[in-house]
Amino acid sequence: MRILYIDIDTLRPDHLGCYGYHRNTSPNIDALAARSAVFDNVHASDVPCLPSRTALLTGRFGIHNGVVNHGGTDAEPAIDGATRQFWSTLQVASFPSQLKNAGLRTVSISSFAQRHSAFHWYAGFDEAYNVGKYGLETADEVFAIASNWLQRNGASDNWFVHVHMWDPHTPYRAPEAWGEPFASERLPEWLTEPVREAHWAGCGPHSSRECNGYAPKPKMRTRFPRQPQEVPDMAAVRQMFDGYDTGVLMADDYVGRILNLLADLGVDDETVIMLSSDHGETLGELNVYGDHQTADQITTRIPMIVHWPGTVPTGRFGAKHYQVDLSATLLGLLDQAVPDSWDGRSFATDLKAGADTGRETLVVSQAAWACQRGVRFDDWLYINTRHDAYHLYPDHMLFNLTDDPHQQHNLAASHDPQLTRGQGLLADWLAENIAGAARGRDPHDNVMLEGGPFHVRGQLPDYLKRLRSTGRADLAERLEEKWS
Repeated sequence: MRILYIDIDTLRPDHLGCYGYHRNTSPNIDALAARSAVFDNVHASDVPCLPSRTALLTGRFGIHNGVVNHGGTDAEPAIDGATRQFWSTLQVASFPSQLKNAGLRTVSISSFAQRHSAFHWYAGFDEAYNVGKYGLETADEVFAIASNWLQRNGASDNWFVHVHMWDPHTPYRAPEAWGEPFASERLPEWLTEPVREAHWAGCGPHSSRECNGYAPKPKMRTRFPRQPQEVPDMAAVRQMFDGYDTGVLMADDYVGRILNLLADLGVDDETVIMLSSDHGETLGELNVYGDHQTADQITTRIPMIVHWPGTVPTGRFGAKHYQVDLSATLLGLLDQAVPDSWDGRSFATDLKAGADTGRETLVVSQAAWACQRGVRFDDWLYINTRHDAYHLYPDHMLFNLTDDPHQQHNLAASHDPQLTRGQGLLADWLAENIAGAARGRDPHDNVMLEGGPFHVRGQLPDYLKRLRSTGRADLAERLEEKWS
């Protein structure tokens, strides 16, 4: 058994051809998808990067593993304490440890642990390779390590290799040699000039006027020319979309090279290939330009492509799943028991039969920028906001994703039955999960007690000054009234 897990950071599915994108960003991924199972509604339970991969590692939601933030107490997994055995629960129950139980040699090629001081990521891996650039590497640098490992070991049996590329992640960094492959192609139709103009009058880190945090960063403009610092016109909108899409294209090119290498080794027909991500990327939605700050459809939905000839049928699957459900299903397909501590549920039996079954409801979390939980049910997304990341989001937002996939029209005031249902589903989820909460309470409560999500702590005074200096004193007054 050989399993290759290709992990492309910050990859939103609707910017891939196989998920309906109009630009040719992903010819190699599309070719893989054509002979694979493609899952349309997989969500990371917890975002962004550190919470998402901790959930993947542990098989548990952030409310249970303790990681929902990028700093503070809730950026570290909850420890066993007095109940700890010689081997910790983290090691015994981790995803790679379960793969080792199935007889696989486990390998991770990723700088994730270094970037986030997330050294718990290594629990259960036999080998770990760090590119050493804190996530600022490009796909060619990752490929150099991955291809070396595969050339030495790929023809042998019984391995699981995780290959992590960062190219779609901000700052958009595709080398100059990649040119402007999308310069003549149309932009996504929803982000029009009136939409951009309304965003320009708004506020928040990574909003239209502060695309790289809380203010433009001139040095970043020189180092990463594909990354817009602000979006005063549609040319800058194009710069954002083209920069992101070129990053997707570069990652896709190296996906193709890896798959070709498997073919050269003669093992492509004998290798399970999974391709996914840790979270998506908001490209203007909710006035977030090039980041991942919310518990919404765009940030939490991820691609999931599984190629497993003879075991997983080819086709589209539309049922709702958490990413940790796919991890549990992989264990089921390997005839391994899913640990009792996991929140992920295997649907291996149904999947092998070609049945499209999943969860009726998903509850997703963000607490590194905003402090939010989102509830996906039917065609709807309900978002409850406890901290708005200085975007002045309402406490309650409701979107019909079929009619409004880019979340432009908050229907909370006009669709009371759906709003009430979303609130009830969130309350039910909390009641079900709070008993096993890490450190004895909802980590979102702890995030708020510690001063809010990590990326907004201590930022308000300087940001109020910037708002006032850029003609947005009214927004500064609203934020000051709300958070001071």
